Amino acid sequence: MAQKNSAVWFITGCSTGFGRELAKMLLDRGYRAVVTARNPQQIQDLAAGRDGQALALQLDVTNASDVAEAVKKAETAFGGIDVLVNNAGYGYLSAVEEGEDEEVRAMFEANFFGLARLTQAVLPGMRKRHRGAIVNISSIGGLVGFPGVGFYNATKFAVEGLTEALAKEVAPFGIKAIIVEPGPFRTDWAGRSIKTPAKPIADYAGTAGARREAITGGSGKQAGDPVRACEAIIKTVESEKPPLRLVLGRMALDTARAKVKQLQADLDGWKDTSLSADYPEGQATAAR
Repeated sequence: MAQKNSAVWFITGCSTGFGRELAKMLLDRGYRAVVTARNPQQIQDLAAGRDGQALALQLDVTNASDVAEAVKKAETAFGGIDVLVNNAGYGYLSAVEEGEDEEVRAMFEANFFGLARLTQAVLPGMRKRHRGAIVNISSIGGLVGFPGVGFYNATKFAVEGLTEALAKEVAPFGIKAIIVEPGPFRTDWAGRSIKTPAKPIADYAGTAGARREAITGGSGKQAGDPVRACEAIIKTVESEKPPLRLVLGRMALDTARAKVKQLQADLDGWKDTSLSADYPEGQATAAR
């Protein structure tokens, strides 16, 4: 990584939530930052009076030409990108059966394909300089599936799989890849940004419907503090040996631990059945 406070951070989705708080914190601490949003008017205040330190750019991560142009402008302005934070994205609260194809595909474009596209765009520069960090904002919903958010879970599970593979691919170049898994935080995710199905199915009222109501009803009351979360993200990026996964918030930590326990129980309880799927010892080579 570049020397602390000289690093260039490129952050998506800076109009609200984690993206905005992270940009503010980094700039206040003297870092250089490229702050981006689909509507650049919403981020002009972040860059105001910070010539040479902040660059505010229009960026829709689902638009390939937007991505290429934003990365080019950032590298021209600052000489390179040291940290990419893929934060842009949103949620869709729907039972699997309720899911609308157009809405699901649009969410995948923003949450997964846009993230992958931007990652591909910054990697050549990072490889050339043999340093960098890619921080992908996932969710505890990228580790554990919940009723009513199955398609959102799917986008974040995809992010996690991509990032696990990426971490192994880029480690020889001195590049870090980090997955951030927040639980409920007081951002706009569960408020104005959330989407719901046009035709809810009554039979799912006790599962998907109940969770939809709990999420939207709890907006603005979540235990997670976005400012503290951003402090944790910066600390993790600056660490010499960051974790692959950074879980944020007590709810997320408890949920992740329960998932590990459940997985261990499944592995141990069905071990004999799992092993029975192989050829018997001594026959595997002959069978080939």
